Amino acid sequence: MLKADSRLRASADFRSAMRRGSRSGRKTMVVYVERTGDASSMAGFAVSKAVGVAVVRNRVKRRLRAITADLLPTVPPGTRLVVRALPASADASFETLRRDLRDGTASALRKASL
Repeated sequence: MLKADSRLRASADFRSAMRRGSRSGRKTMVVYVERTGDASSMAGFAVSKAVGVAVVRNRVKRRLRAITADLLPTVPPGTRLVVRALPASADASFETLRRDLRDGTASALRKASL
């Protein structure tokens, strides 16, 4: 599970990552990456009502948190990661979400380092 101190909570942090960060879109999600230079990496999730009812949105968030817990230690320190789930994520399998998040993060990190 994703540690509490590794989660984005402030709306200003989400806004900053989504406006200034690099973006990479996949079928089930859009991944935003911002290099902040801080000591730790953090992740946040945006799952709107377009994804589905509350039960479905919470299931998507739980899956994304579990995947991110494994992925976050592999990204460079000082990275802010925001994942915006798209409606297709509601029906996607765990493996599809894992692949899309891994590939989207790698692509956004490449764009951020340019």
